[in-house]
Amino acid sequence: MTISTFDELDLDPRLLKAVEAQGFSRPTTIQQNTIPAAMDGADILGSAPTGTGKTVAFLLPALQHLLDYPRRKPGAPRVLVLTPTRELAMQVAEQAKALARFTELKISTITGGVSYDEHGEIFNENQDVVIATPGRLLQYIEQENFDCRVVEVLIFDEADRMLQMGFGQDAERISAETRWRRYTWLFSATLEGEALQSFSERILENPVAVNAEPSRRERKKIHQWYYHSDNVDHKIKQVARFIQTENVQRGIIFVRKREMAQPLSDTLRKRGIRSTFLEGGMAQAQRNKAIDLLKSGAVTVLVATDVAARGIDIDDISHVMNFDLPYSADVYTHRIGRTARAGKKGTAVSFVEGHDYKLLGKIKRYTGELLKPRILEGLEPRTKVPKDGEIKKVTKKAKAAKKAKLADKQKQAKKSKTKQRHKDSKNVGKRRVASAK
Repeated sequence: MTISTFDELDLDPRLLKAVEAQGFSRPTTIQQNTIPAAMDGADILGSAPTGTGKTVAFLLPALQHLLDYPRRKPGAPRVLVLTPTRELAMQVAEQAKALARFTELKISTITGGVSYDEHGEIFNENQDVVIATPGRLLQYIEQENFDCRVVEVLIFDEADRMLQMGFGQDAERISAETRWRRYTWLFSATLEGEALQSFSERILENPVAVNAEPSRRERKKIHQWYYHSDNVDHKIKQVARFIQTENVQRGIIFVRKREMAQPLSDTLRKRGIRSTFLEGGMAQAQRNKAIDLLKSGAVTVLVATDVAARGIDIDDISHVMNFDLPYSADVYTHRIGRTARAGKKGTAVSFVEGHDYKLLGKIKRYTGELLKPRILEGLEPRTKVPKDGEIKKVTKKAKAAKKAKLADKQKQAKKSKTKQRHKDSKNVGKRRVASAK
């Protein structure tokens, strides 16, 4: 059954008031699928990229659980959310506080980069929900400063990223420490990979599988098209022109390699575009500064890799630009989901070189969307557009045909030359006889 409003989800009036204050009018696909199952007491295994409303999907049933079963006396946290990065933890906490604003529930964070003294109040005062990064939380658990025995709901956000960053063992230890819990909910951008499957099997019990495949109505909020690019230099000119002509206010440009992020950002700045960059390995202070520059409007665009951008949740992203197409179609969905948030519309454009058309074909088949080509006036491409997904096949076939034709030609030439030499050898030493007149 399709759920068209939050009122149909049997939520506490205080939570519904907060939802309305947030401007959410209709549950997204992941929220429709997750909230009822979670409120029924099931473990959840969710596939949910950024931009699908996943955070609200797990926070609402968690807060509802706390309101349905109020504690008799103050104590340690009853809901624990684990995230792979500090910035994601802060974003989840911010969203949790917004949803709990009309209740008396207390929300706190435990992350790296914060001294023990600053975390002291979490250990000494009543807390209902804690959002934490695995490494720092485990440190406090080992010091017996964090009581895991009263945790009733354990939530893993971006579990795939957590495993990629090497937090798998920490996460499993925390899972073991909170073994008295009632529910476990795990969310991941994708459910692919042996490590993730093995991890989920160990910590979940008969989970309900939910996914964030957006409805057609949700997908239509994102306008998608692409530009054919001759080469990297042509692509840079196209991106700069697009930002200027489309009047991009807050955008993210995705590149494949971290080595490309800063040079592209620098080049755009030279062209008069306010830009910054984000790449893996940056210090936390640098990451925070780059994100804040985009949030505040000090810069127009942020150039980032997929890895560096994971966990960033910025409202009002008007445009997503794929300077490089991703190798995986689901990563494309993850990228463009950063625009058209909270019921708004957004734009996602890709700049495609000839060798990328096979990737473009994969994306079209995966999303079921018709991505149409467009041309920027004055920057028309000089190279031809190959058929989707056939460029590699055609090239190989053409090379094979050309090679076979050349081999055949060489064979014929060799045969002709050999025949000529044999004819000449038969006449060696013989006198020519003049024909009789």
